[in-house]
Parts: sequence; structure tokens; C-alpha cells
Amino acid sequence: MADIAPYQISVSDAQIEDLNARLALAKFPDELDQAGWDLGSPLADVKRLVAYWKDSYDWRKAEAKLNEFPHFTTSIQADGFDSLTIHFVYRKSNVENAIPLLFVHGWPGSFHEGLKMFNKLVGGDGSKDPAFDVVIISLPNYGFSEGSKKRGFALEQYAEVCNKLMLKLGYREYVTQGGDWGFYITRAISLLYPQHCKATHLNFDYGTAPTWSQYPLLSLQHAIQPYTEREKQGLKRSKWFMDEGSGYRAQQSTKPQTLGYALADSPVALLSWIYEKLHDWTDNYPFTDDEICTWISIYWFSTAGPAATLRIYYEATHSWNDPKNKVTRERVGDWIDHVKIGYSHQPQELRVLPKTWIRKLGNVVFEHDSESGGHFFAFEEPDQLVKDVRDMFKKGGGAYGVITGRNGYNESAKP
Repeated sequence: MADIAPYQISVSDAQIEDLNARLALAKFPDELDQAGWDLGSPLADVKRLVAYWKDSYDWRKAEAKLNEFPHFTTSIQADGFDSLTIHFVYRKSNVENAIPLLFVHGWPGSFHEGLKMFNKLVGGDGSKDPAFDVVIISLPNYGFSEGSKKRGFALEQYAEVCNKLMLKLGYREYVTQGGDWGFYITRAISLLYPQHCKATHLNFDYGTAPTWSQYPLLSLQHAIQPYTEREKQGLKRSKWFMDEGSGYRAQQSTKPQTLGYALADSPVALLSWIYEKLHDWTDNYPFTDDEICTWISIYWFSTAGPAATLRIYYEATHSWNDPKNKVTRERVGDWIDHVKIGYSHQPQELRVLPKTWIRKLGNVVFEHDSESGGHFFAFEEPDQLVKDVRDMFKKGGGAYGVITGRNGYNESAKP
């Protein structure tokens, strides 16, 4: 289509020079004797990463590597909001009748999270290993997509943009994959567009214990089946997150603008704020300094700026203020009949919940307990996530054949 255009990431020299000047002028706090990760990002780690980012890291090299993937932009308008230029990575598989799959990231992630899986998913053989047409979106306000300046851009609007992107690419039917905000957004897509979204694979636990009035069978299972050792450890992990790791969420859900000044002005503030999550939310993933700097640089050089990425927390939390919204953060936990669900469970996710809680979401046709992995599962364990997605959609899998016809693809709409 005419308004789907190839795109190359191209950060200006002036932006890089500005970043390096700010890093050179960094002023660091002190810290307590024997301070640890329980207090936040350690001073020595942050100083080392700032020095590496300024003196050794090569953004141009990272930029060239990112540009090896096929990037595009297009304009999409959510109802009642201005049109936005949306960035996405996209490739059609060479396999006929490949399954259209939309990957949706969260915070503090980006399109970058999904790139390790991209070529693997595209390159299946179409029989034993299902092949996918893969779309990795930069959500509005993230990466190289524009952001909305109008209040009220919440889960419903993110879902609308995602669905319109898939329709614009010619897919009348598709499947989704997501974690973090990708969980909430893909669930919103399932609620709003079940005629288009036929299945979703998730890697983010969500739910509460089933009630007898709404879920009698699940409640019976919950009552008579003791928790497994994995579920017991998972509930401990969940309690740690709520007690010790969720302060960021309270700030971003209530006063994002105040925090935004620090993240927009200081690359050190941005680095320390996100680096803490990269450490605490993963399963001892051995991040290289280059990986960390690329992760943070995408936020620093993003089109809408790093402060814009926080706004989804406020808008999704306060969407109940707008009677026009059909989707709230709570409603994504409702039972959904018509969209098949697959789940990968990681031991170091932020919430690791009993299976009976998860199964309140709807027709769960696939589950896998991973031996390792945390919140950034697509980046930490891409091969396992690719296997899980393929197992869900292959012949004999719970979501086999969910896409009808020629995968609902409209040849006239391809870019």
C-alpha cells in the first residue's frame, strides 16, 4: 500500500553528541556501605555502564545491526485521536499459508525484544515447524513510533492501532504474542476484535483465585489440588514483586510526568531506572554492556522520548474515568470464549501463579512450564519461546487450524 514505507533507523550526529555531553557531565549520588540490589541499581555498576556508554559503546554499529531487519512505517489513526506514524518490523515467510503473528512488547521493552525470534519464526517449514508472517510493532509512544499527546490513549486505543496495522497489511485473521503490556494489549485485541484475532500466546501470568460463583469447576480444582512446589515458589516470587519490586508502577501509574523530567533530561537516570528492571526481572540473564546500552539507547533516541513510554500506566489505570472505554485493565482478566490461549510460564516472571488462576482467562489450549526465564522471555530464552509458539500452532497443537482460508490474507493489501 502507498502509505506503508520502508524505514531505516538513522539517529543524527547531533543526538549522539548531546547524549555524550550529558553522560560526561553526570553527577552521581553516594550510597550506603555494603549497599546491594535491594536498594536499587548499585553505584559501581551504573558508573561502569555510563563510562562504557560514553567511551566505548558504538551506536552506529548497533544501528547498522538493527537495520539488517526489514523496518517499515505507516500512518494509523485511533478513533478520536490524531493519526500517528507507527514503526514496525515485518517479513512474510516464503512458506505458503504461513500464520500471521503480531508480537507486542511492553515496558521497559521495545521492538528490540522480539528480534531474536524474528527470523526463526519466519523460517519454519510450514509442516512440522509452522512458519509465520511476523509483525513486530513499536507501540505508540515507544521506539520509532510517534506518541499521542491527547489524554485518554489507553488499552482500547493501543489495541485499535495494533488491529488496524494487521488489517492494513492485509490480514483479516491473525494471532498475537505478548508479555507485560503486550499481555494487556493482546487481551484487549481479543475482547474487541475476536473476528480478526483467532489466538494469542502469552508469557505473563495474570489472575486471582477462582470464585465458586463464577468458576465452580476451577474452584473445585483449586480447593482439592495442593499447590505444586513450582507454584509455591511462584507465589513467593509474586509476593517479593508486590512488596519489594513494584514501586515503579505506583509512580508511573499516578505521576508519570514528574518522573518524565528525569528520564528525558538525564541518560543516567534513564539507565539506572531501567537497568534495575533488567537485573531484577530476569533469570540471571548475562546481559553484555552492549546489549544494555542498545536497550537504553532505543529509549533515549525514541521518537516520542522516554517520558512518553510511561503514559500507558496512567491511562490504563485511569481508563475507568472514561465511560466510552470498553476495555479496562481489570476487564482483560474476564473469560474470553472465542480466542484460543497459549501460555509459557517462567520461574522468574514477576507474577508466577497457580494454573487454576490462569485458566480463568478462557480457552487455554497450550501451556508449558519453562525451566528458566524471566520477564523478558523473548530476549532471554528466544529458542524456547519459538518452540512454545510452534507447538501451540503445529498439527496436533491446541491452536492448529485457527486461521481459515489462505490465512485470511488479502494479496492486494501487501506493502
